[in-house]
Amino acid sequence: MTDQRRAHVLDAARAAFFELGLDGTSVREIAQRAGYTPGAIYSYFASKEAVYAALLGESLERLNAQVAGACERSPAGGVERVRAAAGAFFDFYRENPRDLDLGFYVFQGLQPRGLTPELNKSLNKRLRDALRPTQDALAALGMPAAQTLREVTAFFAHCVGLLVLSHTGRIRMFNQGSQALFECYLEQLVQRAAPR
Repeated sequence: MTDQRRAHVLDAARAAFFELGLDGTSVREIAQRAGYTPGAIYSYFASKEAVYAALLGESLERLNAQVAGACERSPAGGVERVRAAAGAFFDFYRENPRDLDLGFYVFQGLQPRGLTPELNKSLNKRLRDALRPTQDALAALGMPAAQTLREVTAFFAHCVGLLVLSHTGRIRMFNQGSQALFECYLEQLVQRAAPR
């Protein structure tokens, strides 16, 4: 599939997934929106889940590029690297709420659905890759490995919670802003990590 045709199919799929959800979207719907036959879609993607995985994979590539770019512009090591890596991760999803939605579309209840174990593993690896610069920057400050893992897990949970509250508007009930709360959390993380 040419890059242009593939991008057109993925744009149609993205719109369908956001409008109808993963369960409500079919390959036929994606094909109709893209102006192709379902057979044309199936010749490149085995299922709608494979289309979804391609969309999520592209989103994670953009996330990783943003984090890597922020790290390249920051001094190596030190608390500024923690701030750069963590800030780029949070900012990506704050500025691209649909990418956050996309990342959680396959979760209905508590179980992931729709992706093969191999696709799920591959996509989770790309998400972990985006978190690794924050974890590595914490380790470079002398934080023990077990603690860096706990901190990056808590960081991820904090980011997702803030972003969900922000994107759904629920944060207004606290009269707070997600950016200010993130910066407060990040400063506390840096203080825990900074060498004594």
